Amino acid sequence: MVADETGEVNVAEDKLGAVRIAPQVLTTIAQLTTLAVPGVVQMSGDVPGGLDRWLRGQGHRDGVRIAVVDDAVSVDVYVVAEKNVNLYDLGQEIQSAVARAIKDIVGMPVLSVTVHIEDVRITAPGA
Repeated sequence: MVADETGEVNVAEDKLGAVRIAPQVLTTIAQLTTLAVPGVVQMSGDVPGGLDRWLRGQGHRDGVRIAVVDDAVSVDVYVVAEKNVNLYDLGQEIQSAVARAIKDIVGMPVLSVTVHIEDVRITAPGA
């Protein structure tokens, strides 16, 4: 599995051709998996980085930053949590779910899943 000049990851090659997965696919998997974890209100839009990260094979979008290094994936997710949720347990559940989803769906090993809890949603009284 090697990333090419477009950033796509080549996961298989045989006599029929190649299977390539765009980084956006990994981002979408991480994002949808994270949003499915109870206690996550939304993804945070405050992801550090810029165009230079994208050009080096790292991408970020909608609360997720993905890096493919040596044929393995590193993921950073940025979330807003519900109030009254154990944040440590929430982070561990997100890590487990995202790592499992990427491995099961794409077949790539996951080096790390780092969870950044950027805020806690507290509903205003009367809202």
